[in-house]
Amino acid sequence: MDEGGSRIRRRVSLPKRNRPSLGCIFVAPTAAELEPGDEGKEEEEMVAENRRRKTAGVLPVEVQPLLLSDSPECLVLGGGDTNPDLLRRMPTDRGVGDQHNDSEEDMFGDYDSFTENSFIAQVDDLEQKYMQLPAHKKHATDFATENLYSESIKNKLSITTIGNLTELQTDKHTENQSGYEGVTVEPGADLLYDVPTSQAIYFENLQKSSNDLGNCSMKERDWKSSSHNTVNEELPHNCIEQPQQNDEASSKVRISSDMNRRKSIKDHLKSAMTGNAKAQTPVFSRSKQLKDTLLSEEINVAKKTIESSSNDLGPFYSLPSKVRDLYAQFRGIEKLYEWQHTCLTLNSVQERKNLIYSLPTSGGKTLVAEILMLQELLCCRKDVLMILPYVAIVQEKISGLSSFGVELGFFVEEYAGSKGRFPPTKRREKKSLYIATIEKGHSLVNSLIETGRIDSLGLVVVDELHMIGEGSRGATLEMTLAKILYTSRTTQIIGMSATLNNVEDLQKFLQAEYYTSQFRPVELKEYLKINDTIYEIDSKAENGMTFSRLLNYKYSETLKKMDPDHLVALVTEVIPNYSCLVFCPSKKNCENVAEMICKFLSKEYLKHKEKEKCEVIKNLKNIGNGNLCPVLKRTIPFGVAYHHSGLTSDERKLLEEAYSTGVLCLFTCTSTLAAGVNLPARRVILRAPYVAKEFLKRNQYKQMIGRAGRAGIDTIGESILILQEKDKQQVLELITRPLENCYSHLVQEFTKGIQTLFLSLIGLKIATNLDDIYHFMNGTIDLAYCDILYRDLKKGLEGLVLESLLHLIYLTTPYDLVSQSNPDWMIYFRQFSQLSPAEQNVAAILGVSESFLGKKASGQAIRKKVDKDVVNRLYLSFVLYTLLKETNIWTVSEKFNMPRGYIQNLLTGAASFSSCVLHFCEELEEFWVYRALLVELTKKLTYCVKAELIPLMEVTGVLEGRARQLYSAGYKSLMHLANANPEVLIKTIDHLSRRQAKQIIASAKMLLHEKAEALQEEVEELLRLPSDFPGAVASSTDKA
Repeated sequence: MDEGGSRIRRRVSLPKRNRPSLGCIFVAPTAAELEPGDEGKEEEEMVAENRRRKTAGVLPVEVQPLLLSDSPECLVLGGGDTNPDLLRRMPTDRGVGDQHNDSEEDMFGDYDSFTENSFIAQVDDLEQKYMQLPAHKKHATDFATENLYSESIKNKLSITTIGNLTELQTDKHTENQSGYEGVTVEPGADLLYDVPTSQAIYFENLQKSSNDLGNCSMKERDWKSSSHNTVNEELPHNCIEQPQQNDEASSKVRISSDMNRRKSIKDHLKSAMTGNAKAQTPVFSRSKQLKDTLLSEEINVAKKTIESSSNDLGPFYSLPSKVRDLYAQFRGIEKLYEWQHTCLTLNSVQERKNLIYSLPTSGGKTLVAEILMLQELLCCRKDVLMILPYVAIVQEKISGLSSFGVELGFFVEEYAGSKGRFPPTKRREKKSLYIATIEKGHSLVNSLIETGRIDSLGLVVVDELHMIGEGSRGATLEMTLAKILYTSRTTQIIGMSATLNNVEDLQKFLQAEYYTSQFRPVELKEYLKINDTIYEIDSKAENGMTFSRLLNYKYSETLKKMDPDHLVALVTEVIPNYSCLVFCPSKKNCENVAEMICKFLSKEYLKHKEKEKCEVIKNLKNIGNGNLCPVLKRTIPFGVAYHHSGLTSDERKLLEEAYSTGVLCLFTCTSTLAAGVNLPARRVILRAPYVAKEFLKRNQYKQMIGRAGRAGIDTIGESILILQEKDKQQVLELITRPLENCYSHLVQEFTKGIQTLFLSLIGLKIATNLDDIYHFMNGTIDLAYCDILYRDLKKGLEGLVLESLLHLIYLTTPYDLVSQSNPDWMIYFRQFSQLSPAEQNVAAILGVSESFLGKKASGQAIRKKVDKDVVNRLYLSFVLYTLLKETNIWTVSEKFNMPRGYIQNLLTGAASFSSCVLHFCEELEEFWVYRALLVELTKKLTYCVKAELIPLMEVTGVLEGRARQLYSAGYKSLMHLANANPEVLIKTIDHLSRRQAKQIIASAKMLLHEKAEALQEEVEELLRLPSDFPGAVASSTDKA
């Protein structure tokens, strides 16, 4: 071993006799055996010996690892650096005289090095000293001897016990952690885990003989502390009690059996070394030892951290190294970017100050937020709320973090659509990560404030912080953050965005620090295309752009007419080997462009991943019950598809999976994809500088081009904005102007803004007078609809029709979608005519008659005044009612001549609003009758499938199509999914990747653990003695 190498030492304190010890072999002599005659002489020899050793500077004597334990004091020896002094004194030739010990050859003989100035000599001297002490009471003798022994070897003996020292030295991490520290040996601990392997068999024999002697008892215990994770413990400096003289009678008291069993300590040392040399080394798993050692080290560090009230749990940004391993395993992330390291080590982050940070899209912002969330969950032991803009992103994040929750022991809870409990379940042990949409996050914060639990929220993370300036949703987000800032001084707020401009205003509002960087993992080049010329955007150029190249693509006359913008030429430069996104101004334009491109692609594109594309079409038919969009049927064989809100959730998810795996190489999409799920591409093409009929904003432009360049896949990303000559000046201004500012929408959105905020403050008792409101301003059912909802529910109590679900569905149809409803009167009248008498009675109660609809359908004038909002809301109720009966979006889409994506959005909105109405009724006693009814209706609206599929669809990421596949394959419950093997799932379920299979299983495990934990806590609560139990106060007083 190198002299400068890692030394792992353990200093052993000798416990008192009355403490249990392990493997005792030799018995301490009784007082009667001690001879007083030589006491003075031995003391002088001992002092002289100690003086000689100190003068010579002898290092601690260390021998081959062995265990000595035949006394009440367990003595453990272990290997370390060889004593050079000892080596110099050792003879080169073997001594002649052979002696026998325990019928074995004495391998050491009578070497001077083992009898003079050696540890064995010290032990031998000590034994003689011990034998000569005057008789004393048993416990006094033990104590005196123990302290004499401690004093004689103090500052000379450094004893080390490690498990397989050679193996541990190969681990650099172990070397760094161990140093020169020692470990306090716990009395009664299982040292077999920690001794060298050469002693394992020998120790078992010693244990048997020890048990025969009956001097000590052994108890099996698990010892989780690592051998190299050590702390120094000095040998005890106890005062030595001088033995008192006793009468001669007491000095003769002895036990004959002890005398017969006693052996010389020196003999035992030699015997132990002989046993070590001859013992066969058992086979131990080196990798398992190293793994267990590291794990034990981190557990010990964590325990000490908790005791010292520190938040540092490990080497990975205060987190255990297991977190780093999980990122490598689940995400393939081996190392953080430099900016991420800088951001995580900012003083403002360490001091738990609020923080806003801004980087370009795909710069890795989310990873920083995730590490901060894990620190809060694991180190600070507090709940975390993450607010995301869209349901699809919430579900994507739930799937991605469920695996971490299962491995690290926290819950991941979804708050989107109709999912989420208000207030959230209060947990005593594990903490929760709430992932919510803007609206659900607001409701969650309200419920925590109302129940006085807002301080349990340690961290709030807001993605796409720039949305604070976007309409009513921005007003809701602003209200949420304002309430947190006002009601909790301990909750940290982290905001991130790629498109922020007036950061100073946001800093002031959130009382936050700011960090920014222009880092992008993949270089992005921006281009403009005018006619057939491509220009590169260059801020240094006079007019902001420089000539790049001319498009070289042979166009026929027909192609020029069909594709005047040369889209085919631009996309064929990258597909099918690379991916491409084409942003279009409208949904209809997406479909037209996809079909147009496929018309002019060569048939070679059909052969690229042909089998996989057939699977995609097959799966699309399955989730549509045999129906398939004719446009997708024509474009998917070429690897092309459109992506917009007209698709159902199942269709979107399936197409996104196909795009991510490279089966599809081109998406024609609307601007919503830019702010939605992460679908990067090698090239991003903007079909026109418009979103619908409005000219493109700088923020929208940056979001779209930010999708160009895939980290780890592409070396470069490209964006091309196609424009006409007439738009050239506006576009040049667009690419050079700063990002748009964020402004508060609380005042602009009065009903959903300031009015809602004031009512909320009063309802949550944050404000009880006008001064409180002024104070707040200086620093959730949508309440705008509360009045009309109350009237509708009150009227429903007068004559609630329960023969069908229609009346309840009407009461839970979202108000904010009514204004978007534009009924087809012929369809309306036809559907009304097919209603049963009881269902028509619902319409009559609401004031909508068959004659009115007949006249509207035939175009006749209406004299009688009818509430337009009620009529439109009832029409939407018909759509939902039909959907619940048939559970097939395609059929309902054809029946009402509505896009299937719009129908699904209506269903999702109704499920969410139904959940809000349920909470509203729970707050008002007069509406108790609605509670049980709305629970079942909310579940029906949430899943809208057959009852047997509902348990599977509770798992995040499992939609109807996937649920049917799983059910057909025999996975019929949450338990089945939680215990599934991902490899078997991949083979059983069509078009399921390994990553998706693991995410589904992790989500199922998370949900199962959450339910089990809730039941366990309920059981413990039932069995716990109530704090107000009579007599409890009296008993506690008695104890005091």
